[in-house]
Amino acid sequence: MKLRLLPIFLSALLFNACNKPVDCIESDTLIYNTKVYTANDSNTEAQAVAVKNKNIIFVGSNEEAKAYKCGETSLLDLQDSFVYPGFIDSHVHVKGIGYRELNLNLQGINSLKEMLTVVEIYSNSKEPGDWIVGRGWIEKNWPEARFPTIEELDRFSKDRPVVLERADGHAVIVNSYALNLAGIDSTTQDPQGGAINKDVNGNPTGLLVDKASLLVEKLIPKKSFKQDKKALEIAINNSVKLGWTQLHDAGSPYSDFEILEEIKSEGNLNTRIQFYASDGPDALRMLEEGVKIDPLHMLSARGIKLYADGAIGSRGAAFLEKYHDYDTSGFLIFEKEKTLPKLIEALKKGIQIETHAIGDKGNKITLDWYEEAFSLVSKDERLIEEPRWRIEHAQNIQPEDQLRYKEMDVIASMQPSHAIGDLHFAEKRLGLERLKNAYVWRSLLNLGVKVVGGSDAPVEIGDPRIEFKAAIGRKDLDGFYGEGWHLEEAVERQEALKMFTKWASYSVFEEDIKGTIEVGKLADFTIFSKDLMTIPEEDIMSSEVVMTIVGGQIVYSR
Repeated sequence: MKLRLLPIFLSALLFNACNKPVDCIESDTLIYNTKVYTANDSNTEAQAVAVKNKNIIFVGSNEEAKAYKCGETSLLDLQDSFVYPGFIDSHVHVKGIGYRELNLNLQGINSLKEMLTVVEIYSNSKEPGDWIVGRGWIEKNWPEARFPTIEELDRFSKDRPVVLERADGHAVIVNSYALNLAGIDSTTQDPQGGAINKDVNGNPTGLLVDKASLLVEKLIPKKSFKQDKKALEIAINNSVKLGWTQLHDAGSPYSDFEILEEIKSEGNLNTRIQFYASDGPDALRMLEEGVKIDPLHMLSARGIKLYADGAIGSRGAAFLEKYHDYDTSGFLIFEKEKTLPKLIEALKKGIQIETHAIGDKGNKITLDWYEEAFSLVSKDERLIEEPRWRIEHAQNIQPEDQLRYKEMDVIASMQPSHAIGDLHFAEKRLGLERLKNAYVWRSLLNLGVKVVGGSDAPVEIGDPRIEFKAAIGRKDLDGFYGEGWHLEEAVERQEALKMFTKWASYSVFEEDIKGTIEVGKLADFTIFSKDLMTIPEEDIMSSEVVMTIVGGQIVYSR
């Protein structure tokens, strides 16, 4: 159901119900008696904001705000609350958030033993032959500190295929039944951009990394249009409750965009979405049809998502040197002969490119190919002179490549929660020396690189409080950080705010219409019960979302 802006009339001496004054300026909504963080260039603070026709028409003091109390103006007295520009999740998998609720959710499980018990109970509720599909397990905090094994799954699932996706989305563990359905055995070769993990005897262990997982996942029955729509609607509703006013959907099938268009036409798209098509047929469709920009700024198809490598936890991220704990340096997922023509065509058609790159080799190669495409397409040939291409995650970057981010005007789209999760195993994977090039938010900002913040939900929880806290503290939610974790790479609070507001808007060419609380911009606000800019780090998670406002409409209220 579409939420409507509810008039809230409060008795206050400052705003009494008097007749309309002669010099009154009409507004739809007046927010007052609060603290407003504008996130503008001067980091201005205010006490009141007035909204008319989805836009901000006033930012200033309570005294000045009296002029905007007219007629049917809805008054929001937000004493003891704090107003920020609408928070933007610059990297999220929208449908995945919904399916996290609809499928077997393994997020937050505290041990391998607990996970196996949960999966066994769920499996026993299904019929023989039914697919058991779950996501969200992560071994980093488990006392067993290891991946599940195929033998452990086989113990209770001999007549049902099991596919359990690691939280990072770059590895699955499957049982023997699923391997047999896919025809995977000791003779099966690794696909390009993936790895079939095998034991010392050459037999598959059930762990499939990156594109190897597609050998099994392609056999899972497809979800229906109705199921996909329900997942997207769940994700939208959950996101506004968390305070997000825009989501950058980081790589989805084009059918999702069409479903979102239907949701929008029904009046139920309560948060703004920027859509990026996944590499493959959906990317080719985007290249053919071009970008689709919504004049109302609610739903736009902006660009294409490419994949350079995998993740550190599953050892698929591509590094220049081998992992510290395994005889591999990861691998590249994309191929130059297929990727470079897409980059060239995207430049000519004004299509934004964002590329998943985590390892230092993955980042280097992505920058190399971006640079080559830039050199092959002159500015006169480009539909947009300033392409604002992005690298997603950007977790491990050599110093010389950090400089290239600035020189090439590449945006670093980073998720602070990854750092506070990975700190529990990154030293084991990479060794202490390479950690100095990991999650280098401060170093990139010092170079003048635009760093934008996201959550990567459902890989992570998707809570803006967690992301903000991780960015300013670089410690996990219990205050823990490991040896060589370089706390000096944390950011200041005003910078963290801009990562999720002003700079996030810049990353989708919208800095002129939103991202700060200024006159003329869209009235998107995230309102918290505590002051994120001043309270101790340990209190951030106790702050609650009071209200989420998109274009002047209250889409969530506590």
